[in-house]
Amino acid sequence: MTPSLASALMPLMRGLDAETAHGLALKALALGLAGRDDTTDAPSLATRALGLDFRNPIGLAAGFDKDAVAILPLLRVGFGFVEAGTVTPRPQAGNPRPRLFRLTEDAAVINRMGFNNAGLDSYLARLRDLPRPLPGVLGANVGVNKEGADPERDYPALCRAVAPLADYVTINISSPNTPGLRDLQGEARLASILDAVSPPALGKPVLVKLAPDLAEDALTPIIEVCVTRGVAGLIISNTTIARPETLRSAHKGEAGGLSGAPLFERSTEMLARAHRIAAGRLVLIGAGGVATGAQAYAKIRAGASLVQLYSGFAYGGPALIGRIKRELADLLARDGFAHVADAVGTGA
Repeated sequence: MTPSLASALMPLMRGLDAETAHGLALKALALGLAGRDDTTDAPSLATRALGLDFRNPIGLAAGFDKDAVAILPLLRVGFGFVEAGTVTPRPQAGNPRPRLFRLTEDAAVINRMGFNNAGLDSYLARLRDLPRPLPGVLGANVGVNKEGADPERDYPALCRAVAPLADYVTINISSPNTPGLRDLQGEARLASILDAVSPPALGKPVLVKLAPDLAEDALTPIIEVCVTRGVAGLIISNTTIARPETLRSAHKGEAGGLSGAPLFERSTEMLARAHRIAAGRLVLIGAGGVATGAQAYAKIRAGASLVQLYSGFAYGGPALIGRIKRELADLLARDGFAHVADAVGTGA
């Protein structure tokens, strides 16, 4: 099967509830049923960031493959990098179902999954079983359990456990579905956690994933804390708890984090602000509402060296990745940029 055929068959699952369909999609991916994209990426898409070489800047955001069950198949359908997780120290069931909702009319998703995952031991076993070298970059996204968490204890332990098996590590302190988690974004608490993690000693780049709902004046102190503690980059952004008045779906009032098209403008504005504040001291990954090459290009011009998809991939399927890469390469060529890196921040 090819990525295009896999995408063409996706509407057959739209009659299922969103979480069941997602689970079946992951199983199909793990079995290799989405096919593979053997085409060569345009040379302009190759980029170096975080001290790593990416064949293209298009990645899959954390949350899609929480338990690292389909890393290799996801890289084979064309992603330049995949971020697996969020993984917590102990297994947890997450919030009660239903907890994942399609907002089809809005090209959006609301989730209140609650870090449901099989736990660190299972996650590490799957990472160890991966054939090396991988055909792309692997990120590991870590978080804390809902109950019994000690962030200053748990985040360092998680980072030390996953770092030998991943190319970079992301500290998730911005999911809206674990009570109190977003409070860890405060300047003092974040500094305490990062002091415990000690990113420079980890041996792998450490990133912090932020919420798009931060107060505007909160971004500068967060960035300064990250820079002074040796953090390599930021992911901007996680899902939002805001609900734009433009939402039309019957599920628009569900609690949880909103992702997809309605998040694009908000997250891109925050990305541009972070680029101006960081002034080259941090690598930025742009996430939120990307489903076209033009939107990926907008993230790059706003300051992102790399771009992540989630809802766009859930709706568009494997064929979307190749389309975004082709469109992005055309836009770079149109504007005279020989490489992705040349365009980073040119619109911020």
